[in-house]
Amino acid sequence: MNVLDAVKSRKSIRKYLDRPVEDSKLNTVLEAGRLAPSASNRQEWRFVIVRESGTRKRLAEAAGGQTFVGEAPVVVVACAKTDGRVMRCGQLSYPIDVAIALDHMTLAAVELGLGTCWIGLFEETRVKEILGIPEDIRVVQLMPLGYPVDPTPVEKSRLPFDMIVKYDHW
Repeated sequence: MNVLDAVKSRKSIRKYLDRPVEDSKLNTVLEAGRLAPSASNRQEWRFVIVRESGTRKRLAEAAGGQTFVGEAPVVVVACAKTDGRVMRCGQLSYPIDVAIALDHMTLAAVELGLGTCWIGLFEETRVKEILGIPEDIRVVQLMPLGYPVDPTPVEKSRLPFDMIVKYDHW
């Protein structure tokens, strides 16, 4: 599978098989995130890997009761150890850097036959309490990871190319 095939195949998975993710595959996914680029190579991302069933269920509750979060065999809790650095363009670097790392991870997961889902609906304070995450660490995203019940790619509804791409000026 090439990168564009992985991009085309990736979809949000909300139903997972009751099958553990092999350590070798999980480590490959995590390595894809570790190798991602970051602003000034600061690598502010940190990942808490949650496999324990009871803890996953508690995370699902903290994620607005989205039960599928707890049904995935792994939940990647993407965090940032940050000083709140703002890039010259005026954007905070850590949310962008963590998103880049997670996107690398989602594509590696697709290549390995795994599925993911970006979860932005969660109570950061509760997630920190559940996992014992220090106060100075930000929780950026939750990402369930596992084998999808239905791995079939879906047609993606996207804006037309000419509506989103401009050349040389707006």
